[in-house]
Amino acid sequence: MSIWSELIPEFSFEQVFVEPWTEFLDPFIWIFLMGFFVTAACGFLGTFIVWRRMALVGDAISHSVLPGLVIAFLVSQSRDTLPMFLGAVGAGVLTTGLIEVIHQKSRIKTDAALGIVFTTLFAIGVVLVSLYGENVDLDTDCVLYGELEHVTLEPLSSVFGLFEAPGSVIRMGVVSLLVVGLVILFYRPLVVSSFDPGLARSMGMNPAAMHHALMSLLAIVVVSSFEAVGAVLVIAMLIFPGTTASLLSDRLPVILGITLVIAFLGALLGMHFALWLDISTAGAISTVIFGMFLLAWVFAPRRGLLWQVFR
Repeated sequence: MSIWSELIPEFSFEQVFVEPWTEFLDPFIWIFLMGFFVTAACGFLGTFIVWRRMALVGDAISHSVLPGLVIAFLVSQSRDTLPMFLGAVGAGVLTTGLIEVIHQKSRIKTDAALGIVFTTLFAIGVVLVSLYGENVDLDTDCVLYGELEHVTLEPLSSVFGLFEAPGSVIRMGVVSLLVVGLVILFYRPLVVSSFDPGLARSMGMNPAAMHHALMSLLAIVVVSSFEAVGAVLVIAMLIFPGTTASLLSDRLPVILGITLVIAFLGALLGMHFALWLDISTAGAISTVIFGMFLLAWVFAPRRGLLWQVFR
């Protein structure tokens, strides 16, 4: 018992589930909203990425933003949000473009092209950091795992005079609304081009343009989520919500709705889980979402393991 008490802190329902929403609402509401916005945006867009069998493109983008961040800092001599964001998005868009060019202009398959591009760009970023390391303040823990809790340290910004919120939460909320809005607006061409590009062309659609637009939007989402959840955990948030929802339904609108529910529950339970164990919130959210995937994998109707065993 003593070993378990050292490994696992004592659980107090009031401290873990009640006090964050009563005595400490101000910091914890921003942590929850940031976690929800990141997971919702990644999961909503990740559903289409997974169906296109390009799940690891997000991994490539998250690793390839490093040279963009360094170059943006060297050009602007500032760590302000705008130059950093533009540099990272530029690197992300360049990553998707290079993957597509290498795949289309050679006999190299997509997975190999992906590995070539993201390792090369990440290596260039490491070289730049080595050369200009004295001028670049880079937190490796933030790069790999994110610092979602740091959102509580940001100054509050006014939103049209209606309310105040940390700048990163506002930015991620806008990105989440942009993702949901664009998916709804271009729902039909996005679905058709994802499942059958030939049919999309015969219907007068442009699947290539839709692909590039989707990759550009993916770069924006990954870069926006980068500071909160890091280069590693953003992949979990891209893959798990959509794949979990796909185990529970065949209809795309229902899958997208379930994805948002998973994002909400993952952010909420992950925040409380991190508070109890005093661990990374981003890691806790990813772990909770993985737990939801396991439950769906085992108990989902028609696709769950138990259903297949007893069918």
